[in-house]
Amino acid sequence: MHDDRTLVEARLRRVLDERIRPAVYPESVPLEVAVWHAPGEPVPVAEGLAADVEPITVGTRWGAPWGTSWFRVTGTVPEAWAGRTVEAILDLGFDENMPGFQCEGLVYRPDGTPVKGLNPRNQWVRIGAPVQGGEEVRLHVEAASNPVVMDYRPFTPTPLGDLETAGSDPQYTLARMDLAVLDETVWHLVTDLEVLGELMAELPVDSPRRWEILRAVERALDAVDLQDVGGTAEHARSRLTDVLAAPAVPSAHRISAVGHAHIDSAWLWPLRETVRKVARTAANMTALLDDEPDFVFAMSQAQQWAWVKEHRPEVWARVKKAVAEGRFVPAGGMWVESDTNMPGSEAMARQFVHGKRFFLDEFGVENDEAWLPDTFGFAAGLPQIIKAAGSRYLLTQKISWSRTNRFPHHTFRWEGIDGTRIFTHFPPVDTYNCSMRGAEIAHAVRNFKDKGAARHSLAPTGWGDGGGGTTREMVAKAARLSDLEGSATVTWETPSAFFAKAEAENPEPPVWVGELYLELHRATLTSQAGTKQGNRRSEHLLREAELWAATAAVRTGFPYPYADLDRIWKTVLLHQFHDILPGSSIAWVHREARATYARVADELGGIIDAAQRALAGEGSVPLLFNAAPHTRSGVPAGGARLAEVSGRTTRAERPDGGHVLDNGLLRVGVDARGLVDSALDLAAGRETIAPGRTGNLLQLHQDLPNMWDAWDVDEFYRNTVTDLTDADEVTPGDDGVTVRIVRTFGASRVTQVLSLPPGEKRLVVDTEVDWHETEKFLKLAFPLDLHTDRYASETQFGHFFRPTHTNTSWEAAKFEACNHRFVHLQEPDWGVAVVNDGTYGHDVTRAVRGDGGTTTTVRVSLLRAPRFPDPETDQGVHRFRHALVPGASIGDAVREGWRVNLPERRLHGAGEVAPLVTVDRDSVVVTAVKLADDGSGDVVVRFHEAHGARAHATLTAGFPVAGVEVTDLLERPLADTAPPTVDDGRITVRLRPFELTTLRLKRA
Repeated sequence: MHDDRTLVEARLRRVLDERIRPAVYPESVPLEVAVWHAPGEPVPVAEGLAADVEPITVGTRWGAPWGTSWFRVTGTVPEAWAGRTVEAILDLGFDENMPGFQCEGLVYRPDGTPVKGLNPRNQWVRIGAPVQGGEEVRLHVEAASNPVVMDYRPFTPTPLGDLETAGSDPQYTLARMDLAVLDETVWHLVTDLEVLGELMAELPVDSPRRWEILRAVERALDAVDLQDVGGTAEHARSRLTDVLAAPAVPSAHRISAVGHAHIDSAWLWPLRETVRKVARTAANMTALLDDEPDFVFAMSQAQQWAWVKEHRPEVWARVKKAVAEGRFVPAGGMWVESDTNMPGSEAMARQFVHGKRFFLDEFGVENDEAWLPDTFGFAAGLPQIIKAAGSRYLLTQKISWSRTNRFPHHTFRWEGIDGTRIFTHFPPVDTYNCSMRGAEIAHAVRNFKDKGAARHSLAPTGWGDGGGGTTREMVAKAARLSDLEGSATVTWETPSAFFAKAEAENPEPPVWVGELYLELHRATLTSQAGTKQGNRRSEHLLREAELWAATAAVRTGFPYPYADLDRIWKTVLLHQFHDILPGSSIAWVHREARATYARVADELGGIIDAAQRALAGEGSVPLLFNAAPHTRSGVPAGGARLAEVSGRTTRAERPDGGHVLDNGLLRVGVDARGLVDSALDLAAGRETIAPGRTGNLLQLHQDLPNMWDAWDVDEFYRNTVTDLTDADEVTPGDDGVTVRIVRTFGASRVTQVLSLPPGEKRLVVDTEVDWHETEKFLKLAFPLDLHTDRYASETQFGHFFRPTHTNTSWEAAKFEACNHRFVHLQEPDWGVAVVNDGTYGHDVTRAVRGDGGTTTTVRVSLLRAPRFPDPETDQGVHRFRHALVPGASIGDAVREGWRVNLPERRLHGAGEVAPLVTVDRDSVVVTAVKLADDGSGDVVVRFHEAHGARAHATLTAGFPVAGVEVTDLLERPLADTAPPTVDDGRITVRLRPFELTTLRLKRA
């Protein structure tokens, strides 16, 4: 037989495009359209429905950036269409290639009942099946003219990312507003041919199955009368029956399809628009659930559910009904799909506390899985947090984006810093917007790395980001792929059903230890410094507010602000979403975030002040309140008393124009350029700065990544560097014992103050940058005379180690990494810590000098200046505090990291305030002291072992204790854990390295 394969395949493409797809809607009549353009922000539904409208015609431009237009469409079903299926086709001016990134709409009936969303791949609204002839049609569309921020030329700087700069030019052209007859037989023929054509293209050319499909398709095309597609569609379908009925082989890969619509809680749109994106999607999916009995849809992010409940009660009612039926599934158990690298210990825990509690309170549903398909890498401390929240599984897809190394597993157990292991799955379909195309299904099969040991994988299926979720076309394709020869089998299932099957078939999968590092998007650790500092400050203010309010409530009857703290926590957690905290959202988002963090700081400051005044009482005794988990200036952790002051600092001028700072513990040399050429640990007699090098060195790099400007820094940025060594001023500070340095470069100015606090072995570097650079990367370097092949970075509830060398491609790929409050480097008998109050990105490199010694350089990432999606990223004034701590053990690094993030608070009162709880071992760090969320008045204490060693400690309560329980993060007793004994308020605890524990103390 002659090989006519390419001929038949080309014929299929043309006939589908030019004849069969157009015949899906064989008859149509135009609708009448009128519109009202809301003058400002979105209005309530009732106001939009009642507004006075003006006529508008197809072909008219509409929609200023970020505007809302209310369209009213009316018409009459022709008498000749009686008994047929009729739909409205409402095309607002969509580009079908951009679902989720342009205009969208939500359709309402005249009484305000939501019908479904309108999106580029979902433009239809069912009128009737069958309809009555002469039936009147009246629909309202709330249309959002969201501008296309990332177009076909992505990463181009644009003013469209902020309402204040976007202008008012109409963004869209009204394209089609018709009533049309739907020929369901032709629609099914299209799906048949698409499924078979896509499958055929993925099979080997010499596969018998491929040729069977080819001949069946050819026979079907022969049966189509191109001038009467509708009249011949059924006959054409009959010629495909046999190839569609051939069952999959028993060893076929098995895909669990989960209806999904990944919606970024903010990204190329503001938070307020996400509220509407979620409502449109939820309306769409509840409508699809009504039509498709096998379909299952899962939605994560409790915040998004809460938005629907608050802002769209009419959609919420439909969602609740579908949840009760088990088909609209709460997933993930987190408040938002947060970044996991940068949130602090308590914040990461509270993501699960607030997320899981919302789903429990609203639906009685407890999630077993963490659902984070798009998060930019995963911190090594996360597994025990997932377990402590009562969950068992993790799903993500993003690691497949790594550019250097391919991750070796799709199903595995992920081991965190404390030894906790979490069953984890990476969908081999490599997308969280699967559309059931044959190429996607075949890729999942070929790509699956666990063949032989497992055969199940998951496919999140649907358009995200307001693209409308799963479509009826995807559901129809999945039905044909449920048992089809040559393909994986596809079944709609909930995430929990998938994980149960996957774990049962592969109970001992491979183990991956340590962080899940994404070899991409490394610059998200630095972009939008103001957002990152707002997050860090908010986390520590929340710690203080809970600590002092709980202490005051127990001691004085102070009214504990349950509702306020709950609300503020949710606000902070929302802003940890994986495009807000990482700095990859539009200008509007970050402008609002900075304002939100300022309000949060004011409100928490008020709570802290009120609680401390209640504790201090009236008096003239100067008190220092210490919110850190370690004693400071003689003040115990969580208490207040008169501070102890010891030692003093001196400053002397050097002959070369430099300065020497000395406090008896550390002697620091500052040269005439304001660079640190010596930091001598006097007790150890050890120099910190490498020979011939200088610390406090600001370095400026060119920074234009190949793509993803706000997200990425590519390794070639290191090829060009400018050391900022010229100083405008190097002078004594106003207090006489500090050194002030001023530098200018480009259009920017840096002012630094170097200080040595009395009695403390640390050099504090306060840096103010008035930043006006473009596509530059600013680093602060400390070259250390220290030999080590690894260093420690703080992460949630502990720290973990990264190599300083680049032996393998895996190590070389980590050229920019995340830390929380400290990095720590150590030789066996001496170490150095670099601590910070609000930066995350850093790099550590090593070089061997001519004298044989090793220089290990720590560089802190301060600022970037990408132009997309915010063309003014980070422009303006920023303030940073860092400290170099010579002679530091890992315990010193932990303590100094807390110190720099929890500055002292002073006020006058009647006398000393005793801590509510104390721990007798520094390695056991208390991260939260609060009252129980249920309002019982119980005191909740959360702590962990922070040094990486076993710990035996005594926790002492400063109040009568009637009993104690070990709980999960949601403050529920752990059934399989015996409560510790209480002896006169003293509780003995034994902890493994980095073990996290939560205790609930019942007050007597």
